[in-house]
Amino acid sequence: MLDVTTIILSNRKYAILEVELAKTGANPGRTALDLFSLDSPALDWIRLAAGMGVEAARAETLEEFADLLTASYRRTGPFLIELVIP
Repeated sequence: MLDVTTIILSNRKYAILEVELAKTGANPGRTALDLFSLDSPALDWIRLAAGMGVEAARAETLEEFADLLTASYRRTGPFLIELVIP
């Protein structure tokens, strides 16, 4: 196994699509905006990684992320970090 750290920047939505829609000048309603969400259901990256035999952890602050990233460099094998972005 390779010593690889994978980082998922998890904003839980298709933010780029929201930006592109805004550029059109459209005024979308709730139904349209709900199509950009990845929260229903939310992807559980930690459990998905575990299902593939990869250890993983979630960081909700930059301090947690820095600690996890530093720790990942000291370990062997793959590791996944989900960085939650509000």
